[in-house]
Amino acid sequence: MRYTATAIGATLSTAALLLTAGATANAAPASPESLYAPSALVLAVGHGDDAATAGVDRAVTLSCAPTPSGSHPDSTAACSELMAVDGQFGLIGSTPTTPCTRQWDPITVTAAGVWQGQRVSWTTTYGNACEMRARLADSAVFSF
Repeated sequence: MRYTATAIGATLSTAALLLTAGATANAAPASPESLYAPSALVLAVGHGDDAATAGVDRAVTLSCAPTPSGSHPDSTAACSELMAVDGQFGLIGSTPTTPCTRQWDPITVTAAGVWQGQRVSWTTTYGNACEMRARLADSAVFSF
């Protein structure tokens, strides 16, 4: 009987120790960590000479890690395009083949946020909407 009481006491002590250790481990605040560098952007198109003074006509959000998401209408294609150029917005688009008038009605396009853990702040201005469409016609990133 004495042996059984000692064995039960040791078992209960071990169980109490394990429960206390488990409770202590669970009491620590969880730190949010990800396997992916953050990629979250705000893309905007507006009328004006530069980003500081342009009125925003339309804007979307685009997040590419861990999966494409956001309010962008085709986030999967946009993220694929950005990955292909390593996030260098200046490489997006093509040489315009459509002729446009030389009318000055500036359209400013911006991208701001984080791309693969690095801050991004990119802007470019086109002479008018025709020039922007001609340059970005093949781009999924600014098709919104």
